Amino acid sequence: MDRLRRVLFWVVVGLTAVFLLLPTLITVPMSFTTTSTLEFPPVGFTFEWYGKVIGAADWRAALVNSLVVALAAAILATVIGTAAALALHAHRFPGKTLVMGLLLSPMVTPVIVLAVGMYMVFSGWGLVATRLGLVLAHTVLAIPFVVVSVLASARMVNPSLAPASLGLGASRWFTFRRVTLPLIMPGVLSGAVFAFITSWDEVVIALFLADVRTRTVPIMIWNQVRTNLDPATAAVAAILIVLSALGVLLSYKIREARS
Repeated sequence: MDRLRRVLFWVVVGLTAVFLLLPTLITVPMSFTTTSTLEFPPVGFTFEWYGKVIGAADWRAALVNSLVVALAAAILATVIGTAAALALHAHRFPGKTLVMGLLLSPMVTPVIVLAVGMYMVFSGWGLVATRLGLVLAHTVLAIPFVVVSVLASARMVNPSLAPASLGLGASRWFTFRRVTLPLIMPGVLSGAVFAFITSWDEVVIALFLADVRTRTVPIMIWNQVRTNLDPATAAVAAILIVLSALGVLLSYKIREARS
């Protein structure tokens, strides 16, 4: 009976994974078709559509915007989220639960609500249609992932190590840099990876805040789906899928290596 339960468990897991991943992965073979329309199964095999994406100035500009915004948002979210997570972990203060809820609220708030709110606020600050506006908006979305990841790592650290370092005469900055940070580094790096992926794949807020000069790859895909759906769109989607999968795998490997 135990063996039967295990077999049934893995069958259910496998079917669930196929159900979730198949609609996404099916775009990969479609990107190699030799026809000018999306169809499955694909006809022939060619890298023509990848060359078209790389050679198109608008796709290259969108790729640069996505990389710049995602990297900047990941860095900001990692710094702010790490500091917030360490403060929440190390101190008890009135309203701590409320602060934690506010930090994590972007994870549960509908993205369209955040997009409308950010547009109204950023338009008054002159940040609409700017890279800075996108970076700040994506930072807000990414901070919760860093906070959760760093908190998980901080809770596994021996709480007596930092006081011992301070008691031996080390400064707070030295203690953080040489004791605390190396111990929580798996959580910091994992949070940074997820922050990057969050910004890299985000489209709803970008639709509200970006213009032609600052549009990102997800916006380009959205526009292509609405106007001219061809295998080049599938090629870009395949690239996004591969990069996102590599990011998740990197995060897993970081935690595995540090554990």
